[in-house]
Amino acid sequence: MEKLIYDQLWIFFVYSFVGWVIGTILAAYRRKKFVDVGFLYGPYCPSYGICGVLFFILLHELHDQWFFMFLGGAIISSFVVYMTGFFLQKIFHHKWWDYSRKRFQFGSYVHMPYTFLWGLMAIICVEFIEPTLLNAVHLIPSSVGEILLIIMGVVMAVDFVGTITGILSTRSRVKKGVIKEVSENMQRTADRLGMRISEWTLKHFVNAFPNLDKKEILNEPKVEKSTVFAEGCSFYKLLWLFLIGAFLGDIVETLWCHYTTGIWMSRSSVIYGPFSIVWGIGCALLTLLLYQYRYKSDRFIFLFGTVVGGAYEYACSVFTELVFGTVFWDYSHLPFNLGGRINLLFCFFWGIVAVIWIKIIYPKLSDLIEKIPKKTGTILSWCFIVFMTINIIISGLAIQRYSERQNGQINAQNPVEEFLDQHYPNERMERIYPNAKFPQKK
Repeated sequence: MEKLIYDQLWIFFVYSFVGWVIGTILAAYRRKKFVDVGFLYGPYCPSYGICGVLFFILLHELHDQWFFMFLGGAIISSFVVYMTGFFLQKIFHHKWWDYSRKRFQFGSYVHMPYTFLWGLMAIICVEFIEPTLLNAVHLIPSSVGEILLIIMGVVMAVDFVGTITGILSTRSRVKKGVIKEVSENMQRTADRLGMRISEWTLKHFVNAFPNLDKKEILNEPKVEKSTVFAEGCSFYKLLWLFLIGAFLGDIVETLWCHYTTGIWMSRSSVIYGPFSIVWGIGCALLTLLLYQYRYKSDRFIFLFGTVVGGAYEYACSVFTELVFGTVFWDYSHLPFNLGGRINLLFCFFWGIVAVIWIKIIYPKLSDLIEKIPKKTGTILSWCFIVFMTINIIISGLAIQRYSERQNGQINAQNPVEEFLDQHYPNERMERIYPNAKFPQKK
């Protein structure tokens, strides 16, 4: 696991730098002058690094299946770009890039021709670049490599904090023109420093993102406070949809298993409560991605749900196996499966669920959620957050310890493992996770 993390960190930093170089060259070619395309001050774009790491983790086992590797790379890159643009807009209240006037765009953040190129790049990266890169990295003494990673991590973290500070200080400086001037010497010194950071921030952002308006950066839009709880596709709305989807998903899977096998079995992802985390995240994610397209045709939503749902289930399978050493489902006995992680029938099932969810269930649930009193809803939401966070952490530790016991590590090595062995023995874990399989460690 340590070697895997070490390799992933190198891939992240190298791809972040190379992605920045390629993006800057292309931008300079289009605009006939040097343009720094990075969000941060330094010569790197973390989104490229994230894509590289996800390619390495999720597509590594698809060496002989280039079509699925291409499709996976296109989906992964689109997801990273979409989420990056979405969260940047939510945080800073404006778009850093906008493809809404382009043909074949999705959500104004993703341009489909670029997605096609990303699919090709995924094949090139996984098949050719990553093996060469890791071979070169492994030539570096591990002690030196770890020091370099720490230095690069600290530099990027400081850069990120400095960038955010620049934005906040810019806004703070503008607000001070309206508010009463502060005359204390310490405050004046802070204002001078903030002004210098702000000027550099404005110059950097406007050069890198010509579509942005300086007034947009300097002035936060006035947002009227709503009295409706979880209005629109907000954080609280997605949280409640996650909880409801996790509960309903567990119930549906339980009934389906009983119908097909005649056996009642647990389908929960966590120890406490009937919650399927995969379904919960899936419902929240589908809502987030499809909210602006909820009035599109059923065919569009079905195809979208089939592709995204299949990719999501595949990613969850890889993630749980890497983190917990556990395989929670295996479709290798079904036709048209991909590595036993997904199969075509269940991908179609995801498409059907997407249509039913966004067209029928979501509108009714959304209305019910918004009828909750705002104060009550906020308090309950944070209670759910605390409960589910603790529940997921305990479940993760218990599953990891369960996996270790299955691989022969019977004796506890510390008080935490003793606690887990006492409260979550094999018998209890087998009842909660009857289909869990544990690949033998080499």
